[in-house]
Amino acid sequence: MKLWTVAPLDKAEATSIQNKYDLSPIIAMLLQIRNIRTQEEIEDFLFNESEIASPFEIKDMEKAANRVNLAVDSGEFICVYGDYDADGVTSTALLYSYLSAIGANVMYYIPSRESEGYGMNKNAVDILNSKGVKLIVTVDNGIAANEEIAYAKSLGIETVVTDHHTPLKSIPGAVAVVDLHQKDCKSKFKHLSGVGVAFKLIMALEGEYCNTDALLDNYADLLSLGTIGDIVDLRGENRVFVKRGLQSLSNTDRPGISALITASGLDDKPLTAGRVSFTIVPRINAAGRLGLSEKSVQLLLTEDEREAAEIAGAMDADNAERRQIESNIIDQIDEIIMKKPSVVNDRVIVIDGKDWHQGVIGIVASRIKDAYGKPAIIISDDGQKAKASGRSVEGFPLCDAVAYCADLLTHYGGHPMAAGLSLDSKNIELFRKRINEFADNFGEMPFDRLNIECKLNPAFVSVDMVDELSHLQPYGAGNPTPVFGFYNMKIQDIIPLSNNKHLRLQLVRNNTRISAMKFFTSVQEFPYSTGDIIDIAATLDVNEYGGNRSVSVIIKDIKANSDDTESILESGRVFEDFCRGTVKNKDKLAQILPQRSDFADVYRFIRSVREYNHKPEHMVHVFGNRIPYGKIKVILYAMRELGLIDYTEGLKQSRVCLRNIGGRVDLESARIIRKIREELQ
Repeated sequence: MKLWTVAPLDKAEATSIQNKYDLSPIIAMLLQIRNIRTQEEIEDFLFNESEIASPFEIKDMEKAANRVNLAVDSGEFICVYGDYDADGVTSTALLYSYLSAIGANVMYYIPSRESEGYGMNKNAVDILNSKGVKLIVTVDNGIAANEEIAYAKSLGIETVVTDHHTPLKSIPGAVAVVDLHQKDCKSKFKHLSGVGVAFKLIMALEGEYCNTDALLDNYADLLSLGTIGDIVDLRGENRVFVKRGLQSLSNTDRPGISALITASGLDDKPLTAGRVSFTIVPRINAAGRLGLSEKSVQLLLTEDEREAAEIAGAMDADNAERRQIESNIIDQIDEIIMKKPSVVNDRVIVIDGKDWHQGVIGIVASRIKDAYGKPAIIISDDGQKAKASGRSVEGFPLCDAVAYCADLLTHYGGHPMAAGLSLDSKNIELFRKRINEFADNFGEMPFDRLNIECKLNPAFVSVDMVDELSHLQPYGAGNPTPVFGFYNMKIQDIIPLSNNKHLRLQLVRNNTRISAMKFFTSVQEFPYSTGDIIDIAATLDVNEYGGNRSVSVIIKDIKANSDDTESILESGRVFEDFCRGTVKNKDKLAQILPQRSDFADVYRFIRSVREYNHKPEHMVHVFGNRIPYGKIKVILYAMRELGLIDYTEGLKQSRVCLRNIGGRVDLESARIIRKIREELQ
C-alpha cells in the first residue's frame, strides 16, 4: 500500500497559462502543477526540438576536445572506455562511431560486470597498454578512477574523463575532466546522462561551426536510448534528445537498432519513451547483467543485417534468462519471508541469499521496495564475500544509511534513492542491525508515495482530452506519465480477461460510466466486489481498434473510498515497531491492543468466508475502518498462536484459513497480547 498524494493546483494560475499561451485546459493545468510556468520554460518544454547549449560551458571541455583532436590528427591509438549498462553502451557506440567516421585510430573497451565491476581497473589498463593505446577517453565513468588514471599515466597513457556521476573529494589527474557536477563547472543544465556528455564532446570536436541539427539527425537514436535508459530527468536538453531520438528510432538506418525493435515486438507500434524503457532498454541491460556487454555495442555498430538479427535474438534470449533468474530469486525471497516474517518488519528490509546473480539483485530490490513501501537491500553471498544493491523510498537517503555502516563495508556508493555495496559475509547480520539503527534514529520514516496529478471527474474524460496529453510526451524521470485520481467510483462489474490474467472493471459515478483495466490481477486476487465504492489512480491512453478510438483507463493503484491510507500505514508501522521492540509511544501501542469484541468480529468474518487470500490491510475495508490495521495484525498473530487459524503471509501470497478446533480458548493467554499489556504497564 502506498500513500496517495494529490499535487497542489493553483486554478487561477492554470487559467492564466491557458489563456496567455492558447493551451488546452488539461495541458495548462499540468504545466502549472509541474512548475513549468514562464514563457521560456513553456516554449522549451513544448516546442524545443534542436536547441542545445554550447558544450564549452562545461569545465575542461575545450581541453578534452583539443587532446582528442590531437590524437586523431597524429594517429594515436584511442580507446573509448565505457560501461555495461544502456547509458554506457550507447555512450561507447556513439563516441566510437563518431571517431571512426572522422578517421581516428580507435577501439572500445567495456569491462565485465561480473569479473571487473564498474569503471576503470588496472588489469584493463594493462590490456590496453599491451595493445598500444595512448589515450583513454572514458564515457559514463572515470570520475572516481583516481588510482587507475594515475596508473595509466605511469605507463604513458593519458586519459580524458567524460562522466555525469558525482565527483569524490579529489578529482582524477586526467588531461581533462568533463563532469557537470564539479563545483566550478558553469554549465547551466546539470542532468545529462553519460551519453549526453559524450554527445557534448562530439559537438566540441566539431568546433565553432558545429551543425547540431545534423549531429542529432545522425546520433539522436543512440542518444535517446542512453538517456531513457539512465532515467535522467526528461527536461531541457534531455527532452530534445529523446524527442528527436524517438523520431529517429522509428526510421533508423542502424540494422542493430532495427533488429532490436523487431526482437522487442515493437515493429507495428508507435515508439514512446515508455515502450523504449520497458522493452528495448532491458534487453541492452540484460547483456551487461549477464556479462556480455560488448555484444550490445557490437549490435549498435554493425552494418550487417544478418549479424544484427543474430545478436538481437541472443540479447532477447539473455533478457528472458534475466527474467527467469529474477523470478527464481523472488520465489526464494517469498519462502524466506514466509518462514521469517519479522524480516519485513524492519524499517530497512535486508535479505540475503546464496550466490544470487549480482546483475539482477538491484531489480529485485526495487520489487521488494515496491511491495512493502520501504527501503530494501538485497545481498548476494558466496560464503566469503557479499555484494548488495539497494533501493529507497523518496525522503530516506539510502546513501547516508549505507555510509553509516562504512566500517563494515569493503566498498560502497550510490545516491539517496539507490546504493551498491560490498562486505564480508560474516558482517551481514551486523550490517542489517546497523542500517536499521540508522533508520530508527532517522526520525519519522517516509512512506512510499503514489503521486497523483489531480482528481478528475469521469464526465470530463474524452478522446480529445487524452489526445491533448501527447503534447507532454516524452514521459520519463522528471516528467512522469500523468496519474489521475478517479474518486467515489462504484464497481458495477468485474470481467476477467485473457484466461483470468487481467480484469476489466466497469465503474460508475453520477451516471457516468468508465471501463478500467487492472492488469496482472485475477478475480480471486481482487479484494473488492461489485457494489463497492473505490478510488482508482490511473493513466489515460487512446485505444484504437477496428477504426474506432476510445479512452483507455489503466489502473495503477486502487483503494476503498472509505480507507484512510495514512492511518492504515501508520497503524501498520506501530505493529512492526512493536514486533521489533522499538515502540516509543504507548498511546499508539494502546491503539493496536484488541478488545474481545474485535476478536469476535474478526473471527466471525473468517468463519463466514472460511479462507481469506488477500493482504490483511484489505480487512480494514471489510470492517468499515472500525478496526485499525495494526490491531488486525495483532489479532491474526494471536489467533494463529492459539490454533484458531492458519495464517501465512509472504511476498507473493497471503492466506488466512479457519481451523476446526473444539472448546473455548483464552484470548488473553496469547503471548502477543500479554507482551503488549506488559509494554503498556
